[in-house]
Amino acid sequence: DQRDATAITVLAVLLTIGTGATDVASFTRLGDVFTSVMTGNLVLLGLAIGQLSGALATHAVVAFAGYMTGVAIGARLVPAGEAPGAPWHRAMPVALLVEFVLLAGFTVGWELTGAAPSGAAQLVLLAVLAAAMGTQSAAARGFGARVSTTYLTGTLTGVVAAWVTPGRRERLQGREMLLLLALAGGAAAGGAVITNAPAGLPAIPLTALVLVIGAALLWERRPGCRPRRPGRTR
Repeated sequence: DQRDATAITVLAVLLTIGTGATDVASFTRLGDVFTSVMTGNLVLLGLAIGQLSGALATHAVVAFAGYMTGVAIGARLVPAGEAPGAPWHRAMPVALLVEFVLLAGFTVGWELTGAAPSGAAQLVLLAVLAAAMGTQSAAARGFGARVSTTYLTGTLTGVVAAWVTPGRRERLQGREMLLLLALAGGAAAGGAVITNAPAGLPAIPLTALVLVIGAALLWERRPGCRPRRPGRTR
């Protein structure tokens, strides 16, 4: 219904703000790679091979492996055959709790290294943060609208295509624009924090995630919400 659609939009925006901040952390302090944009990391891997840069190649591979691991975890918790019909507030919380654990672990490591990890610690934190983003990406499939909160090139393509195609402009929903703005806003917030108080950067994705998990649990308990039938998987 309309309430669910509004809730999905708000919570997706929150998660996307966190995504923007985490990519700032990874690109500025974890080896010049991304934790959510794996196509970008593939380009960086190709660049590393062309330039014979072992360091860049290692960071790109670690980020890619961490993200794939997170996707695998999230996909097991939010099965593809169940997500489209499952209420978002039932499909997401478990996977997002896993993401919370990963982000909490990253936060501890970030603080212990003074927000400037290096060597093995940098690679470990990169893998953990990328795994958190992969888990979030898979968990977002529990949204009825199947929005993405991590990779938004397709979203941008759809927005531009809608604006230039006759008859489609009026059908363009505001959600896509909000997600793009949220990504940029999260990155801007992350940039400001990393410049002035780098130790506080993990608070951005953690706060967004806690708000989303809390909202999902509260939505599940609202009057009129039907409990899940035991033994039902589809």
